[in-house]
Amino acid sequence: MEQKTKVIAEDGRQEIIITREFDLPLKMLFKAHEEADLIEQWMGTKVLKMENKKHGSYAFETTHNGKAVFRANGTIHEFIRDQKIIRTFEMENMPIGVQLEFLEFEKLTDDTSKLTMQIIYRSVKHRAEQLKLPFAYGINMAHNRLQEIANKIK
Repeated sequence: MEQKTKVIAEDGRQEIIITREFDLPLKMLFKAHEEADLIEQWMGTKVLKMENKKHGSYAFETTHNGKAVFRANGTIHEFIRDQKIIRTFEMENMPIGVQLEFLEFEKLTDDTSKLTMQIIYRSVKHRAEQLKLPFAYGINMAHNRLQEIANKIK
C-alpha cells in the first residue's frame, strides 16, 4: 500500500522533509493542528497544554495501564493561522533531543491542501536515532487518521 505522506531523509543531512496532500480545505487542515480535541484524535495522545501563540508552549502525553509511555513538549515560536507553525519538539526520555519544526500549510484548491514539514535535528546522529523508529509508518498512520477524522467534520 502506497504511503501518502512522503518522508525525505537525504544521507548526511540533519533534516527530514515531510509532505502530504490532503483532501481537505486549508482551514480544516490547519484546525487539525490547532485544536486540542482534534490533535488528540488523530495523534492518539492526550494534549496536556496547548498555547497557540508566539512563545506559547504545548505538551502531549500517552498512557498505557496508567503509566506514561510517551511524553513530548515544545515551545511555539511562530503561529500564523492557516499558514505556518514554527516550534520546537522534544520527546522525553529519548536520545533524539530537541528538534526544530517548520510546518507550512498551503491551499491547493478549495477542497485540497498540502502540509510541508521541515524537521531539523541537532546532528546527523540525532536524526539517525529518529529514523531507527518506525517514523515514516507512524506519521503516515497519523495523517491517515487526520484525513478520516476531518472528513467526518467537514
